[in-house]
Amino acid sequence: MADTVLYDVTDGLATVTLNRPDAMNAMNTEAKVALRDILQEAAADPAVRAVLLTATGRAFCVGQDLKEHIGLLAEDRKTGTGHTMNTVREHYNPIVTALAGMAKPVVAGVNGVAAGAGAGFALAADYRVVADTASFNTSFAGVALTADSGMSWTLPRLIGHGRAADLLLFPRSVSAQEAHELGIANKVVPADELADEAAAVARRLAEGATAAYAAIKESLAFGAGRTLAETLEKEDELQVRAGASEDHHRAVEAFVKKEKPVFLGR
Repeated sequence: MADTVLYDVTDGLATVTLNRPDAMNAMNTEAKVALRDILQEAAADPAVRAVLLTATGRAFCVGQDLKEHIGLLAEDRKTGTGHTMNTVREHYNPIVTALAGMAKPVVAGVNGVAAGAGAGFALAADYRVVADTASFNTSFAGVALTADSGMSWTLPRLIGHGRAADLLLFPRSVSAQEAHELGIANKVVPADELADEAAAVARRLAEGATAAYAAIKESLAFGAGRTLAETLEKEDELQVRAGASEDHHRAVEAFVKKEKPVFLGR
């Protein structure tokens, strides 16, 4: 694995760490490829029951590495091609699809500024633990770009269409406290407690009912764009599946015995 992104799996928890601290974890091509491939590996690995996405240094991720980007744009102009923006299809879309679509919960431990695609990655997670010194910024319009990394889907679902339009049209720094008030941050903690708290949340999910979490993710995504009737049908389908799981049977037996259930993730 490239050292621009670190990967560790311990006791069912996969920790994915963006590791370009000197560049504020800006995404160059190497980092994008590594993150895409690692997340897809985590999604496919049955030993992984939850994922923690975090970063080293003072930033979570400031999005596209503009130093690399400007060189690639110059090459496009020279060759008369537009290959540079293929990165959305080749890298960002698969990254966000893996985060939002994997059948296991994803926690983002946002240790610092999350901007552009970096904010998009955090929003694609299922739960965000945010340092009190961190911030969010959509950034795109400031460099004459539109939203990517799923932000036009995730942001309005978290904070509503009007507020999402405001933050996308007029990019600004959103503090951790404001992010919590808006519904972007699930939990805000002191910066020196971020690593431990994010890991604790992710570890709790890794020890939980993995199949049920997968169904919850699926039902939330489905219901976001469907009618109540359609969503009720999907809930029925998913509940039948969850009810047949070993974890459900273990949980019911433990409840009757007044014991704490031990989930196996199946």
